Amino acid sequence: MKHISLLGSTGSIGTQTLDVIRAYPNQFTLQSMSVGKNTDLALKQIHEFLPKLVSVQSKEDYDKLIHEVPSTTKVVYGAEGLIEVATVQESDVLVNAVLGSVGLAPTLAAIQAGKTIAIANKETLVTAGHIVTEEAKRHHVSLIPVDSEHSAIFQALNGEQIKEVDRLILTASGGSFRDRSRDQLEGVTVREALNHPNWSMGAKITIDSATMMNKGLEVIEAYWLFGIPYEKIDVVLHKESIIHSMVEYIDGSVIAQLGTPDMRGPIQYALTYPNRLPAVSKERLHLWELGTLNFTKLDMDRFRCMKFAYDAGKTGGTMPTVLNAANEVAVAYFLEGKLSFLEIEHMIEQALEGHTVLKQPTLEEIMAVDAETRAFIHSTIK
Repeated sequence: MKHISLLGSTGSIGTQTLDVIRAYPNQFTLQSMSVGKNTDLALKQIHEFLPKLVSVQSKEDYDKLIHEVPSTTKVVYGAEGLIEVATVQESDVLVNAVLGSVGLAPTLAAIQAGKTIAIANKETLVTAGHIVTEEAKRHHVSLIPVDSEHSAIFQALNGEQIKEVDRLILTASGGSFRDRSRDQLEGVTVREALNHPNWSMGAKITIDSATMMNKGLEVIEAYWLFGIPYEKIDVVLHKESIIHSMVEYIDGSVIAQLGTPDMRGPIQYALTYPNRLPAVSKERLHLWELGTLNFTKLDMDRFRCMKFAYDAGKTGGTMPTVLNAANEVAVAYFLEGKLSFLEIEHMIEQALEGHTVLKQPTLEEIMAVDAETRAFIHSTIK
């Protein structure tokens, strides 16, 4: 029996994590969870899974839920509540499924408490990869990837030696506008951007997929997870999202992990590793029904956010922090209708160009740069 803490229970990854826990009640229990704004769904989850501890965003949410939860469930709130959820004594594994840099502090706290980390929150490693990985080594804690791409690489590396890896090849669907030129991106709507052809994801991640920032963040995440230099991490466009990623070895062999585009697969593998259980989904991959798999070389002039990410990752220090913070704010403004789609890139570029890099920043410096970058984007737009 594995005891799970879950940050972000009502989001896309969170609800699918609960699907896995629900399917295997003799294998997993939910000990604690955090929730964002969707307290109505959270209340249903609380009554079904009966966690011992729940954290909500605000005192108002706390006041709303405190009288509606079972007597066995303790409710807390705010940043301190996230840390309490992540470090609850009874838990073995923390699933970090929140969006944004808010996941950093609770993840570090969970590492220091000796919890295994199933990480779906890219921003934690993008923002402070050197700190997170050093803490994980110091406390002998495993970082197990949940993203389908990193899970694929993780699986393709099983039984192999990292020194014999020649390249990591991440696949990308290309997002909602993969068949459009840059000129055709002028005036695209939020609704169009949210219409992902393959995956069912939250709004922010779906927009990141359309700009390809999602894949850029994954490149930086892969660097920290697997210790492979950026020059040996490639991205290829693969419309079908059947090959989730590949590892090429020095002898020319390429090992790929394939599966249907269902996030419950990599979530389940992260929870069961090093073992496997039957899939929650009954859908199976039948390659003969697909007929053809398509691959296209990535054009960084078309997908400028990919170039921003590679450049920020190679520069290091606080530059990835700026990349992530600027993107989070710009995407939020786009979703509110206050920025055009192409202006997302422009805002990120402005923030990167105006930043003076701090090498080997402390956690306090990272948080300060994060706040400064967000303030800069707000001031530029307002």
